[in-house]
Amino acid sequence: MTDRTVNERVGMSVVELPSATVAYSDHGAGMPVVLLHATLHDRTDYADIAAALGHRVIALDWPGHGESPAPATPPSAVFLADVLEQFVAGLNLPAAVIVGNSVGGFAAGRLAIRQPSRVAGLILVNGSGFTQWTPVTRAFCALMGRSATVKAVFRYSVPLYMQARTERDRDIVARVLARARSEDGVATAAALWRSFPDPAADLRAFADRITAPTLITWGTRDRTLRTSWGRAMHRSIRGSRYVEFDTGHLPFTSDPDGWLGVVEPFLDEVKAGSEAKQQG
Repeated sequence: MTDRTVNERVGMSVVELPSATVAYSDHGAGMPVVLLHATLHDRTDYADIAAALGHRVIALDWPGHGESPAPATPPSAVFLADVLEQFVAGLNLPAAVIVGNSVGGFAAGRLAIRQPSRVAGLILVNGSGFTQWTPVTRAFCALMGRSATVKAVFRYSVPLYMQARTERDRDIVARVLARARSEDGVATAAALWRSFPDPAADLRAFADRITAPTLITWGTRDRTLRTSWGRAMHRSIRGSRYVEFDTGHLPFTSDPDGWLGVVEPFLDEVKAGSEAKQQG
């Protein structure tokens, strides 16, 4: 059983889940749109575009991120996907559009595979979970999974994958770098990087189980997740749409108008399809 409380800070709620305590915001009405962020980021990544989405928008902080306390042990990608399943069940959400950036894309994709009735639509933003692993990429994740590497490398890797161009981008870079300098942040980032090559975090063999309408948006200047991986994801998910942006890891902060110009019509289509299904 879950327990929900509203924090004194305006707009923030907290839900106690079996695996973790999760802070989140919940605004608007209508079809739920759940926003999932990247490693060492938090729900405020979406602050500038949340209101523009025009639906009930729910943005959470992964455990150990933002205002969610750290879990008992450092998280893995699979752990975050488990938390998402518990979160949508704990809030008793109707079928929602799940927007997942980076590791949030893995969690979103796994939910669509395992619990398709809970996913009305899927928006993957430079997401993970559909990567073809090689000895080189496995070795890279093992290297990034060391605390010493996180401390030494994140000051360079975050600006490289973000390719900041807006004030929001620059704020995010500063926030992520501050977390990467903390002991908790180092432990969280290292644990997540170690977990990425886990066979349980590879969704490619199950991609044909994704039946929800799927939109993949990809920032081509991202130096962490290559464009070829986004195109491979598009090929794996039958019927998916794929749109590239001349941005880094977060096209919704680097090019919010362009990203919303693609996402808003997609949301309208998902809503219309859901309503038609209910009436039929």
